[in-house]
Amino acid sequence: MKVLVVGPGGREHAVIRALLRDESVTRVEAAPGNAGIAREVTCRQVEAQNPKSVVALVREQGYDLVVIGPEAPLAAGVADAVREAGVPVFGPSREAARLESSKAFAKEVMEAAGVPTAGAVHAADPEAAAAALDRFGAPYVVKDDGLAAGKGVVVTADREAALAHAQACFAAGGTVVIEEFLDGPEVSLFVLADGENLVPLSPAQDFKRIFDGDEGPNTGGMGAYTPLDWLTGYTETHEDGVTRDFTQTVVDRVAAPALREMARRGTPFVGVLYCGLAVTSRGVRVVEFNARFGDPETQAVLQRLATGLGTLLFDCATGRLGADRQLEWSQGYAVDVVMAAKDYPDSPRKGDLITGLDAAESLDGVSVLHAGTALANPAKEDDEIVTAGGRVLAVVGTGATLAQATDRAYAGVNRITFDGAQHRTDIAAAAVAGRIHVAAQLPGWEHLASGKVRELYRPAPGSAWDGDDVVLMVATDRISAYDHVLTTPIPDKGRVLTQLSLWWFEKLAAAGIPHHIISTEVPEPVAGRAVICRNLEMVEAECIARGYLTGSGLAEYTAHGTVTGIRLPEGLRDGSRLDEPIFTPSSKAAQGGHDENISFAELSTRVGAERAQALREATLRVYTLAEGLCREAGVILADTKLEFGLDAEGSLVLADEVLTPDSSRFWPAEQWEPGRPQPSFDKQFVRDWLTSPESGWSRSADVAPPPLPAEVVEATRERYLDAYQRLTGRRLPATATGATQ
Repeated sequence: MKVLVVGPGGREHAVIRALLRDESVTRVEAAPGNAGIAREVTCRQVEAQNPKSVVALVREQGYDLVVIGPEAPLAAGVADAVREAGVPVFGPSREAARLESSKAFAKEVMEAAGVPTAGAVHAADPEAAAAALDRFGAPYVVKDDGLAAGKGVVVTADREAALAHAQACFAAGGTVVIEEFLDGPEVSLFVLADGENLVPLSPAQDFKRIFDGDEGPNTGGMGAYTPLDWLTGYTETHEDGVTRDFTQTVVDRVAAPALREMARRGTPFVGVLYCGLAVTSRGVRVVEFNARFGDPETQAVLQRLATGLGTLLFDCATGRLGADRQLEWSQGYAVDVVMAAKDYPDSPRKGDLITGLDAAESLDGVSVLHAGTALANPAKEDDEIVTAGGRVLAVVGTGATLAQATDRAYAGVNRITFDGAQHRTDIAAAAVAGRIHVAAQLPGWEHLASGKVRELYRPAPGSAWDGDDVVLMVATDRISAYDHVLTTPIPDKGRVLTQLSLWWFEKLAAAGIPHHIISTEVPEPVAGRAVICRNLEMVEAECIARGYLTGSGLAEYTAHGTVTGIRLPEGLRDGSRLDEPIFTPSSKAAQGGHDENISFAELSTRVGAERAQALREATLRVYTLAEGLCREAGVILADTKLEFGLDAEGSLVLADEVLTPDSSRFWPAEQWEPGRPQPSFDKQFVRDWLTSPESGWSRSADVAPPPLPAEVVEATRERYLDAYQRLTGRRLPATATGATQ
């Protein structure tokens, strides 16, 4: 088929590259295109927002399919005119495109369709805007109701700045939509629709702000990556009792209802429904709808699409998508980094010479997609290319891992130069470092906080536990090592942590040691790996008891002869038993931070001398009791880490999980031999693999460890299950699959 792609930017360049990979596409042309697109296909000069101009070109050239990229031609009714000319179009009608061109209309559709989204007020004057700001409170979210190329949104804690943005929109003759702020990471999901049926693409995350750390003004987007490993295992369970993963949640709760509502209104949606989403503590919520491929997410998403794009878009345009369309994707990851012009997003400078384009594309796994580029002298063939817009290029890297794809994208960026070029240096960095994950949604509970491997929930209003000062603590199958949450879960780990903790809490309670567990009657999706606990005021310290010398204690001893300042006898080796157990506290770092060993004196300064002494006594008492029970089971408890909280009376209560392979080192007694690393029933096996040459990872690097190989996952799973059986004398049957959230 012969295809015309309407638009001048990076999104259109990505679409064209994907179309050229489709064997069913015989010819691709662009209107008007850009300098990079012109290197690959014929570009036709046309006024893209003029329906008559585009229709004239379509009739003249005889295209089989027209794909409209940007929002402006859609809002101008170009798709309507081409359809009336009898040519299939991938892109919604002007009326359907109001889902993007009017924020107020989109909210109206969402409300009618029951789509979960932020509360909002459509304000047409300063008084209404001020009242809405006060209603929702900070952070304030103010959106220009019309098209603003992704830059009409202000999110700020400054009420005056929010009101000023609203006033600027009013002064320009527009209105604003003021919304409640949505917490949680944002995700973009493109859904292709033929007016009745739909198929989702791969979720992606983009970066709106101009500067690193999400600082500075909003832009059209400074980079993106896909797929999102941190969404693996995300589920929501709703009134129908069905548990859905992230993509199915968006399809069933967001996209399908919105499309049905558009069809009911007599304006069926054909094209891309761009779902901008926030994964909040209350579940997925819509931030915005767009009516076209998003830029820069498209550059990453389409790079991995293995299904022929031409056939896919043609089937959407002709109502042939079908109800059960499945797509194929290449393995690995894609990351794109946007290179922007000087002074973008305010008044981007044009005309700066670009060099290094071919050098960048010569690198393995790197491609360069043009957005704001032009020929320095259009009259000359193969002339130099210069900047011609705010976002100039998107450099795409692909790789077997997210870290490799990111490195390749930045390697490409480093080959390209133009005066005043700017780009973010942290695209996908949080994901690469393992600092993003989200919790499953559970009926009757609201997500409260995330730990490295646990999720905490509080009772939802009107639930059975509403009014009780309790928390639901869920053990996931995530595993952490060296203060990184790994991307690879360990199946059954959450059940082992929970069930083994319950066994220990029962034993310790019989010895008079209080704990925080109230009930094991938890929602079905987390049954066996969750408990309901008293909501304690947690002590900000990790309480560690060591009966044997190993790990970080061994490292300090080797260097100084001490462990957290405690002098130990000379001649000790790895695995040596201490004359008596010692208390060696550490700081309790926030997620993404690093726990650090501290002295007892430092602990006393932080929590008070009396409480520090109580923590030491309680920790050593727990260790002594547990060490004896472990020894009876043929297991050595080398060390353990405990956490305590304070109840309403200020008494210490044992909390979190206790004496599990996550928080303790368990060694088989029959194989104990000081002077070498000991075989273990804990996550030391994972630590050892990570620090081996096989992993290729360095602890000093500010990147997440690589995914665990299948054999390491299975061996670790077996060690956790073996630890449970040895200690309790009971077998915990392995499940077919684990639960990551």
